[in-house]
Amino acid sequence: MPEPVKKAVSAFTKKPKSQEAEEGSSVVFEAGTEKPEAKVKWQCNSKDIASDNKYVITADGNKHSLTIQAITKEDANVYAVIAGGSKVKFDLKVITKQGPVKATKDGPTESSAEPEPEPEPAPPAAAPTGEETTAPAPEAPPADDGQLSDTRQDLTGLFTEKPQSGEVTVGENITFVAKVNAESLLKKPTIKWFKGKWMDLASKSGKHLQLKETYDRNTKIYTFEMQIIAAKANFAGGYRCEVLSKDKFDSCNFDLTVHEARTVEGLDIRAAFRRTNEAGKKRSGPSSSSTDGKEDSGELDFSTLLRKSSSFIKSANRAVQVSTEPDVDVWEILSHAPASEYEKIAFQYGITDLRGMLKRLKKMKKEEKKSEAFLKKLDPAYQVTKGHKIKLAVQVANADVEVKWQKNGKDIQPTGSKYIFESVGNMRYLTINHCSLADDATYSCVVGEDKCTTELFVKEPPVMIVKNLEDQMVMKGERVELECEVSEEGANVKWEKDGVELTRDESFKYRFKKDGCKHILIINEATKEDCGHYKVKTNGGESVAELMVQEKDLEVYQSIADLTVKAKDQAVFKCEVSDENVRGTWYKNGVEVKLDARVNITHIGRIHKLTIDDVKPEDEGDYTFVPDGYAFNLSAKLNFLEVKIDYVPRQDPPKIHLDCTGRTAESTIVVVAGNKLRLDVPITGDPAPTVIWTKGEKASSVKPDGEEKGVSSTTWTLKDGDVLNEGDGRVHVETTQGHCVFTIEGAERQDEGIYSVVVRNPAGEDTADINVKVVDVPDAPQTPRILSVGEDSCVVQWDPPKFDGGQPIIGYVIERKKKQSYRWMRLNFDPYPETTYEAKRMIEGVPYEMRIYAVNSIGMSRHSPASQPFVPVAPTSEPVGLCVEDISDTSISLKWRPPERVGSAELEGYVVEYCKEGTDEWIPAIQGLTERTSLIVRDLTTGDKLQFRVRAFNMAGPSAPATLAQPVTIREIMQRPKIWLPRNLRQTLIKKVGETVNLLIPFQGKPRPKVTWHKDGEPLNASFASVRNSDLDSILFIRKTERKHSGRYELQVQIENVEDTATVNLQIVDLPGPPEGLKIMDIWGFNVALEWKPPKENGNCEITGYTVQKADKKTMEWFTVYHQYRRTNCVVSDLIMGNEYVFRVFAMNLVGLSQDACNTKDSAYIQKTGIAYKPPSYKEHDFSEAPKFTHPLVNRSIIAGYSATLSCSVRGIPKPKVTWYKNKMDITNEAKYRMLSKQGVLTLEIRKPCPFDGGVYMCKAVNDSGEDVVECKLEVRPQVVKEENKDARK
Repeated sequence: MPEPVKKAVSAFTKKPKSQEAEEGSSVVFEAGTEKPEAKVKWQCNSKDIASDNKYVITADGNKHSLTIQAITKEDANVYAVIAGGSKVKFDLKVITKQGPVKATKDGPTESSAEPEPEPEPAPPAAAPTGEETTAPAPEAPPADDGQLSDTRQDLTGLFTEKPQSGEVTVGENITFVAKVNAESLLKKPTIKWFKGKWMDLASKSGKHLQLKETYDRNTKIYTFEMQIIAAKANFAGGYRCEVLSKDKFDSCNFDLTVHEARTVEGLDIRAAFRRTNEAGKKRSGPSSSSTDGKEDSGELDFSTLLRKSSSFIKSANRAVQVSTEPDVDVWEILSHAPASEYEKIAFQYGITDLRGMLKRLKKMKKEEKKSEAFLKKLDPAYQVTKGHKIKLAVQVANADVEVKWQKNGKDIQPTGSKYIFESVGNMRYLTINHCSLADDATYSCVVGEDKCTTELFVKEPPVMIVKNLEDQMVMKGERVELECEVSEEGANVKWEKDGVELTRDESFKYRFKKDGCKHILIINEATKEDCGHYKVKTNGGESVAELMVQEKDLEVYQSIADLTVKAKDQAVFKCEVSDENVRGTWYKNGVEVKLDARVNITHIGRIHKLTIDDVKPEDEGDYTFVPDGYAFNLSAKLNFLEVKIDYVPRQDPPKIHLDCTGRTAESTIVVVAGNKLRLDVPITGDPAPTVIWTKGEKASSVKPDGEEKGVSSTTWTLKDGDVLNEGDGRVHVETTQGHCVFTIEGAERQDEGIYSVVVRNPAGEDTADINVKVVDVPDAPQTPRILSVGEDSCVVQWDPPKFDGGQPIIGYVIERKKKQSYRWMRLNFDPYPETTYEAKRMIEGVPYEMRIYAVNSIGMSRHSPASQPFVPVAPTSEPVGLCVEDISDTSISLKWRPPERVGSAELEGYVVEYCKEGTDEWIPAIQGLTERTSLIVRDLTTGDKLQFRVRAFNMAGPSAPATLAQPVTIREIMQRPKIWLPRNLRQTLIKKVGETVNLLIPFQGKPRPKVTWHKDGEPLNASFASVRNSDLDSILFIRKTERKHSGRYELQVQIENVEDTATVNLQIVDLPGPPEGLKIMDIWGFNVALEWKPPKENGNCEITGYTVQKADKKTMEWFTVYHQYRRTNCVVSDLIMGNEYVFRVFAMNLVGLSQDACNTKDSAYIQKTGIAYKPPSYKEHDFSEAPKFTHPLVNRSIIAGYSATLSCSVRGIPKPKVTWYKNKMDITNEAKYRMLSKQGVLTLEIRKPCPFDGGVYMCKAVNDSGEDVVECKLEVRPQVVKEENKDARK
């Protein structure tokens, strides 16, 4: 079974309804949701509505409303409200304001909002033929316009409204209505109306029958109507309505009762005998029209005629005398009368339509003839699951008749194993194996000219979803592919977004792709409107995934920095952004930079560069980079440094020109890990000073010979522009005129510290400290912990990272994924500041994992380890029907039913608790959980008044408790003894000797009653039969019965002076003994009279009959003459003249025939009578013939290891002796060969031949008239072993 189709649960408790409003007024639509925190979205014509002057949207808990103010004609649209995966549509109809209505000659106009005008009541004198009766419909609330129907229906049912039985008067109309909800169907349903079992009414549409169907696109409900016009008495009977979809089937039976119209006095009864087409009227006026083949042209209503028994039919001109006899069935008279008497009978009973009478009579005889061929016909319809087999059976009247099976009117040929024909007695079977959709057809069984027909419906198994959809988060403009996998190739699926079906529109927004069992929904260039829940449906299940589309935010990884360059140097502005596809424009002082020989602009990946060679003074200015499509820019300044040469020879002490010296927070230089650290220090001094860089502590403070051991320091020294020593390959130190540059490629965390620069020359020394701080992304957070889970949510907690990267943690980014998936989905886009987060909108019963990222001002850390897998589940509902089953002085027995809603988590068990009245302490009745739905609580104190409750447990914890309505007093209740004797023991129980007797007799009574068994008034001996007694029943057991066990058994149940008894009669039966005294009383002609006495031993039951057998003394083969013969004497007839016979008789009872028979002591000889016959003499013809091979042996070539046969055919009289030879050697007695001969066909079977079995084989046939020989050559080829198998063996 396929698992049943899962119903979609609505997120709404109250749905908005379609309304009408006048222009200029306001209207309010209200909706209620299951969950108070549910997010609700309102739409108009599939576009989202925001709160403004026109629309007012409010939300209060689970109550939501939409108010439309100042309504105009343009507001008459289709609106919708969406919550979760549920979407409800509703309409607003706008009515134009009107003043007082002025009467016109055309009458008042009706509003277009009304679906149809209200019918006026018929005048009292109207004829009944103009009225119409509608079959009563089941009570159900009407579905609102535009709102999805919330009709609850059976899992296998298709009808939302079934046609009901109705009554109608002759000549009136009646309509039967059936409604089908097509929301879950993949194709339009097919409906059929039947009268009786198999009369399809689709071909009867016409004058008296009309079939209609309508479809409501808003509610997705098909309405089918069958209207009967001018009903007749023969329309009464049983009807059936069948609806069929591709994978579903439903049917409904209903009845139509037709009442006779009241006869008005003076009515001409002959009108009932006239033809229905009233040809005279049609000829009399121009309005008459010809009748088509579907109308009842020329039909005579005989049912009215044959029920009438009036004495006279009066006419205006004459009176016709009619028989005054009681009611007579005219058709019974006609069916037994000869054809020559038809006209006389018709005139006698006033039948004027002789042609109609003959037609009806012929039809009746044909129907009688049809029923004679079949004792049991095929059912009107059968249903079978695809891939299974079905067996169609009919029972025919003649066991020897041949039947033909047809499919869609064509004979079925018995080829292969698809169709199997069987004939067992009067039963005929057709078995169809491995049913496919091609077998969905009409099948018929034909016997001569008779036929019975049935419809076979092949039901496809439900298509299951093997691989579910996965949640996705994409950036705006990206391509989205939602993929699922189903259990069957070529299956049809339906895609929905927020409850609305998706189709391939003109813009090709959605594309649907099939690849075997895979179905893919493709969305090109995703937008914010594509966010939502996407659902794929099959007839066996559904899968939901959430799509989130995020706007692309351009991040700046490296901004451009201010530059100070000298003449002839190169200036490079460099920036790095997050998107490598983003282009941009460079500006200088607001004017776009143009390329030339000195200016070069490059864009490689995410890096944008502006390079200016041979810098000149006019290149100084503000430079800006503007990314295309984004509203921000990056700016930096280019400073031109003029170098003036002073030719006055003098000595200046060195000087470091820095404005950020010191170790304060303001003087700290911050660099991001992985970026380049470049310290450009302006210096002066003449002659050019020597520059010493030190990390750790000042160079000037280092004492010689290592007198003071402090933090280890690293020193880099430059003199005349040459590096004297370098400590690390990443560090570069260079000096230019007036500048000393210290560079570290790819700064790391250990590069953080205080850097000291010392400049010296003969004129003096200067020192400066630069505090460098290296910042990085934080470490990954600790493994998250799941604190609690809900139905679709969980609470996750984590610890902050051990190192924050040198910058404070701004927040965290949380991601989740399904355990079986590889795709992580981000739950928040803005950093979440807390370390506890509640994740929602998960699917109950699906395992999930969580992981966390830490975010600071530098960026996002690596992700944390994934949490332990968890499953969102909710506690079950409370157990149902808790009640007291039994109670005693120290115990109580409770029982209950499982919860109505268990959820996706497995039910672990139940906890039963109790508390004394007046206290709040609940005490567990047992330790741990119980899986049963009943429990006996023992060791209670007599007289205590206790309250009991039961809670169900699953993975999510305990459910709400189910509590008894009132406390229970622990005290046993006295109960009178009562025996409940089973119905089958209220009459004599008959068993055969040797069978087992096991009598279980339940009783009631408190306290435990005393149980006693008696047989025939005497106490039952324990060795005679076994007895087992309990609190509720008693069992009498006899392992192997004997005749002595027969008798009257009495059970007595007693409590103090009150008792109850029950009696069981047991009869043990056995085979009877043989009859006695079988004698031949008389012999005459071909007859013998026998007589015997009943047996002395009847087997303890009545003798039901005797079996009489005869035997010819020549052969002594016994033949049964009479079976189950009741008398003790009989006459055996039809004996053969000249034979001598003996006879025997068996006795028979309920068990069977007696083991021995009673035989006659004498025999009966049937004397010959008449003249003896002398046969003529003739010469016998010699039929002898020498052997001759009619089919010779054929040369063959076979493969070694596979058994082979050689065949030929021979004839000859008498039957020749056959001998087989191989290479002229007799092989008759060799076990390797098997010789077969059937109807002259000779076969030699060679079992698993080898190459040595090849040679010349000869077959020789010999009889008294001669001999004949035939031979052939047999070649045995060795097997060819494939190279692959050879390699495998190696």
